[in-house]
Amino acid sequence: MRIAPMFLALVFAGAGLSSGPAPAQTQTAQGAQEVQSTHRRADNVLQQAAQFEHQVTGVTVSERGRIFVNFPRWTEDSPVSVAEVMKDGSLRPYPDDRWNAWRNVRRDELDPADHWVCVQSVVADGRGSVWVVDPAAPAVDGLVPGGPKLVRIDLATDRVAQVIRFDQDVAIPGSYLNDVRFSKDGRYAYLTDAGQRGALVVVDLAAGRARRVLDGHPSTQPEKGVVVRTDGKPLRYPDGRPVLFAADSIALSSDGAWLYWKPLTGTTLYRIRTAALVRGLAGEDVSSQVQPYGRVGPTDGLWIDRRTGTDGDTLYLTSIEDNAVKARDLAQGPAGGLRTVVQDPRLRWPDTFSQGPDGSLYVTNSRIQDSAFFNRDAPLALPTQLWRLRRPGD
Repeated sequence: MRIAPMFLALVFAGAGLSSGPAPAQTQTAQGAQEVQSTHRRADNVLQQAAQFEHQVTGVTVSERGRIFVNFPRWTEDSPVSVAEVMKDGSLRPYPDDRWNAWRNVRRDELDPADHWVCVQSVVADGRGSVWVVDPAAPAVDGLVPGGPKLVRIDLATDRVAQVIRFDQDVAIPGSYLNDVRFSKDGRYAYLTDAGQRGALVVVDLAAGRARRVLDGHPSTQPEKGVVVRTDGKPLRYPDGRPVLFAADSIALSSDGAWLYWKPLTGTTLYRIRTAALVRGLAGEDVSSQVQPYGRVGPTDGLWIDRRTGTDGDTLYLTSIEDNAVKARDLAQGPAGGLRTVVQDPRLRWPDTFSQGPDGSLYVTNSRIQDSAFFNRDAPLALPTQLWRLRRPGD
């Protein structure tokens, strides 16, 4: 997801909070008891898998169960961008220290082409590689020239095997490449651009060729009239502006035939045939192929359960407004309803999904509403978590 430049949160002063009367303290104690009760119920489904000292966004689990996460340089110059979560909970810079050596204060000394500048997503492809999406826009305040890239790391050797660099025709000024999915045959990648002008990006992985598709199309832009709310109130920058996030959420159907996406500031889910996207890579206008597929509310991460098989795909969504993970049966069509899988106050801004080889779902919570973008008193290094979801029958 995309955030406006961080300095805006540091310019404007927030309102002070006064202490409440004695009855309010009693209500707070009751609220704490309710939260504890909610935790006990949620713990049947939600288990903490890891804790981090920094703001996490992406997570991915390889086909052999290795877990990787990333930390974008939004409000802090994080000491690590991409890491493997080891069995003891420690983090190993991935693939090595050199790729993680970038620091904003040293940007004139290091080559952004072969360092992690501001990583947004990590995705294992199920074919022995993990891919890293680096929009190269620290604090979401402009691109570092030569930095936007999609990088493949060979999990057998833990070495970078391919770097696809995006020029200014793909990573345009104001761009923020967000997340990626891969075609079933491994030939193509599909990315969302959540930046100032939303789009999808289609990449021919063998040729290293990429093209923006649905650039500026309504399906990739913030939806007019939608206000993102957290903690029961509109999420706004200190100057009162609402948050406007473009194409962000993305998922691929289990058969690879359909790509689903939506703007974060939006309630409408969209889809298009992946065959049309490949034609879009060749220059065809595919805007007429876009299909609205019902309303789901503001979301960040999407995931299609690969175990659903012939029963039809189950789409999981991170419901950022109410600290929840929800699900929808796509076979029900655009009118299909949502069901709540888990709702827990610890899931503050549930962000990104992945799925382990045992079928377990993982989700990060990035606590975006608690960050220095929106709260001037927030620490620059924001503690976050990785959660494992136990589903019925597990």
